[in-house]
Amino acid sequence: MLSWSCWPSSASRPTTRPPHGWRANLLAALLAAATLTACGTAGRAPVPPDTAFARRVAVLLPVDLLLLGEQHDAAEHHVIEFETVDALAARGRLGALIIEMADAGTTTAALPAAATEDEVRAALAWNEQAWPWRNYGAAVMAAVQAHVPVVGGNLPRIRMREAMADTSIDARLDDTARAAQQAAVREGHCGLLPEAQVTPMTRVQIARDRTMAQMLVQAHVPGKTVLLIAGAAHVERTLGVPRHLPAGLTVKSVLLKAGESGPGAAGFDAVWQTPELPARDYCAELRPKTS
Repeated sequence: MLSWSCWPSSASRPTTRPPHGWRANLLAALLAAATLTACGTAGRAPVPPDTAFARRVAVLLPVDLLLLGEQHDAAEHHVIEFETVDALAARGRLGALIIEMADAGTTTAALPAAATEDEVRAALAWNEQAWPWRNYGAAVMAAVQAHVPVVGGNLPRIRMREAMADTSIDARLDDTARAAQQAAVREGHCGLLPEAQVTPMTRVQIARDRTMAQMLVQAHVPGKTVLLIAGAAHVERTLGVPRHLPAGLTVKSVLLKAGESGPGAAGFDAVWQTPELPARDYCAELRPKTS
């Protein structure tokens, strides 16, 4: 398993491809939100093919499907996602970008490389409230400008109720994996989800993983790499998207991990570690307020 604890500072990066236009602005916005550490994250430029980060991506190649599992509120993870898109595109390797942040059925495939951000957001039916564009715009636009299709991978909300009632989904995981997924659903809802809802919500989670897997397979182009950006749990090998992929495609699953806390690394092929985030009790925000 590969683990890299720090990213090179801007001072160590070649400057053969300086930032420009929307890329510089979006990356500056991402980095302004990041927790800066001695690793040095300011001033990132688009990734030349010979940088240390591009070489780290190259270690995983050739691969048909590359899955990046993020922590949604980790700004540095969004920078890494952009850099991965840019590094693959620079090698002519990127076949498609699949994102959890847009629903299956949406795509930028019909747009030109010069499409505007507004056109891209419209094509993906972007939900700004759920997924702030400032976090994902750099990676998405890097793919579009490389004339690589960006494809929604998430289960559309209109299909979630159907998934909740579909008992056949239960068989998509064996008993052990399904129990682990149910435990993850309980934990993910801070123990506040009524027990009667655990099984239906687990079906939704499985259906979401299956939908992303289907989008990856549909986008596969021989000799290219299809990249998935999703939450870390979705790319975990024993429970997530890889569980629903057919044999015959090579798959690498990478955990983007902020500090030493968070999900374990056993279910991933590589761990790209980033600086620790400030402690935050997410469950406290959901628990009922008591007087």
